[in-house]
Amino acid sequence: MPLTDMPLEELKKYQGRNPRPDDFDEYWDTAIVEMMSVDANVELMPRGVELPNAECFDLYFTGVGGARVHAKYVRPKHSDKPNPALAHFHGYSWRSEDWYDLLPWVSQGFAIAALDCRGQAGLSEDVGGVRGNTYQGHIIRGLDDSPEKLYYRSVYLDCAQLAGILMSLPEVDENRVGAAGGSQGGGLTLACAALEPRINRAAPVYPFLCDYQRVWEMDLAVDAYTELKTFFKYFDPLHKREKEIFTRLGYIDNQHLANRIKAEVLMPFGLMDTICPPSTQFAAYNKITSKKDLLIYPDFGHEGLPGAWDTILGFMLGME
Repeated sequence: MPLTDMPLEELKKYQGRNPRPDDFDEYWDTAIVEMMSVDANVELMPRGVELPNAECFDLYFTGVGGARVHAKYVRPKHSDKPNPALAHFHGYSWRSEDWYDLLPWVSQGFAIAALDCRGQAGLSEDVGGVRGNTYQGHIIRGLDDSPEKLYYRSVYLDCAQLAGILMSLPEVDENRVGAAGGSQGGGLTLACAALEPRINRAAPVYPFLCDYQRVWEMDLAVDAYTELKTFFKYFDPLHKREKEIFTRLGYIDNQHLANRIKAEVLMPFGLMDTICPPSTQFAAYNKITSKKDLLIYPDFGHEGLPGAWDTILGFMLGME
């Protein structure tokens, strides 16, 4: 089999390269307290689309830092009992799926909320307010400010907050809420399940936002990770701050959050992935201590994986 990374048996043992900050647990425990103290001011605004079996809403809530965050929310129309639900997360720089793409979940009895990430292509606000470079992307936003200003700290908390809001809705069975998404959405799925331990099942598809130092050392800081290379080239060309920068990125590295996950996990991925290298994904997967499984596509990269979402649907239908 051709290889772009480690052999599979090595991947299954790999423990990651990116440093973990000494105060990592305190950092996220404090963040969760902040999230829980926010007055979410949840609004469900009917979309005005008449469908025979589904109701569509724009869901807005206030996240950390005062940003108004948006998600599309669709629920079954004629349900006489609480429904299972799914929190869905989109790929980097994009937005939540079209309403049409959410309806298959509703046809199977699910309520589904699809988040718009702050400052990307959807409707969620990015209130900004950080010192330092923001060129090229979001991973590096806040690196020259306090760790609490890291962009993905806010987005990870938005994901967990959205899941909690789903669980609070009267039409949702709070014990049967899952999370899923691909690429950035896969990384956000890991973060959501780590920060909202009531998530029942999680399906991160080739997750982004894992093991940043490994990406850079493989010379794959291009495409989705290009901002790592441009940050060093423009703001630390001699790499005098290399250890400091990668340690700070460790706060938003999902491999370090993974041991908090209590959900059952299914992770589909391609062994030929050069956008989110398999080793970076395994850095997180190998630290998950809950029940977990892989869906391995030997010949596929960062692309559509045939049958993966069919399998994910069956996986989510099995929530008890």
